[in-house]
Amino acid sequence: MMMYVEVVIGFVLLLGGAEFLVRGAVQVAAKLGLSALLIGMTVVAFGTSAPEFVVSLEAGLQGLPGIALGNVVGSNIANILLILGATALLAPVVVDTRAVIRDGLMVTGATFVFLWMGYGGVITRPYGIVLVTLLVAYFARSYLKERGDASASAHLHEREADEFQDLKMNTGLAWLVVAGGLAAVIYGARLLVDGGSAIAREAGVPEEVIALTLIAFGTSLPELAASTVAAFRGHTDVAIGNVIGSNLFNIMAVAGGVAVVTPLSVPGQMIAFDMWIMMAVTLVVLAYLALGLRLTRREGVLFLGAYGLYVAAQAYGVDRTLALFG
Repeated sequence: MMMYVEVVIGFVLLLGGAEFLVRGAVQVAAKLGLSALLIGMTVVAFGTSAPEFVVSLEAGLQGLPGIALGNVVGSNIANILLILGATALLAPVVVDTRAVIRDGLMVTGATFVFLWMGYGGVITRPYGIVLVTLLVAYFARSYLKERGDASASAHLHEREADEFQDLKMNTGLAWLVVAGGLAAVIYGARLLVDGGSAIAREAGVPEEVIALTLIAFGTSLPELAASTVAAFRGHTDVAIGNVIGSNLFNIMAVAGGVAVVTPLSVPGQMIAFDMWIMMAVTLVVLAYLALGLRLTRREGVLFLGAYGLYVAAQAYGVDRTLALFG
């Protein structure tokens, strides 16, 4: 029973901690003179991905690579199917293709690279360094290109920052909020990893299955909250920007950063199935962006239905599910 309590408390701490962390960090960054563009590209993107990073790092340090990588892959799948699906149900997702196509192409390329690395069986430290270095170079180039520019992508990143600036606070309080949010995320991550691994042992299922579903859902809660709030405000373009930015960070900063600290072995199921699902749903979203199509409520239902089938396949057993089709 205690393991379920740990997971629930971990969810609450991750959601609340990430919210405080991002809002406090945005206030601190603004008071330090950082532009809204840079805040949106870095502080907001990393802050909403902080739960994934801390959970995967905690799992990696505990010698649980299935949870560390399952959290990344499962979160990326949930971000697209669950979060975009839920957002589209609330309001059609309309976005200027010019605002997101570059980041969309980058996250697709990063997914291909991650899939290729995973096929080697281990995300090694050199691979991790490559991923992190590419991310830093990409954001540096993007910022230099968009600084002082009135492009659609620059405007979108600025609006992402604006979503977290509705509460004003002085510098001291902002730092206190950052510290409190970070502490909550760290402790919540520990509870989630401990509880999730205990549930896996109790249920007799691989740890990566719990990570791909339960833990990934928990670490995606901040993106879900931010995207649904943006949808209620009519800012659905911000919602899709959040998802693309989060998926990019998950692959390059979370998986890459954790691999720099400790190499991560890739479970066989993820190589054969889950990474391909992540690649497929990423390509679907890229196609919608490239063609300038809207994600309507119909697509929202389809996305949520697909996510339900994915979770059901994990619960039934991927090997048994695949056997039904072949």
